[in-house]
Amino acid sequence: MFVLRGNHETDSICRVYGFYDECKRRFNFKLYKQFTDLFNVLPIAANVEDRALCMHGGLSPELHSLSQISALRRPMMIGDHGLACDILWSDPDASVTGWGYSERGVSCTFGADVVKRFCNKADIDLIVRAHQVMENGYEFFADRQPVTVFSASNYCGEFTNSGAMIVMDQDLRCRFQVFRPEYDRK
Repeated sequence: MFVLRGNHETDSICRVYGFYDECKRRFNFKLYKQFTDLFNVLPIAANVEDRALCMHGGLSPELHSLSQISALRRPMMIGDHGLACDILWSDPDASVTGWGYSERGVSCTFGADVVKRFCNKADIDLIVRAHQVMENGYEFFADRQPVTVFSASNYCGEFTNSGAMIVMDQDLRCRFQVFRPEYDRK
């Protein structure tokens, strides 16, 4: 099993969403710094048996081969644009052909044509990603080549979504374990 870096594992996002404050309040700045140093060495993608590419976000206009991901040097600070940023932040968009603007204000969106072209060129069968709440915990896009798997059910107490986990067997057949949300029943 590998732990991959997501878009929240950056100093700036940790500060915005409270991880920095919690570390300072409960422990100390030194612990926070150790976490961010760890985040900076986490891999941003994984190639599973040359058949599946796993990442938090998605594809990038700068990504032309899987070897580019391997060539990224760590420790790595994630900037506001570029290959690493897109791998953590980009999203598929069914209404887009090619590359589109992201409403998140960072990175981009990509269409089904981009997915098909990249999977063919990289000779992979599947892209596994996260980064978007999915009502049923997971959802396929573009002829089932990318799948978004979102593990947090009842996300932030604001959504009624299920969470999911993908399980690949030794033959790389995939199945999903879905976690239905639980609510306080008072």
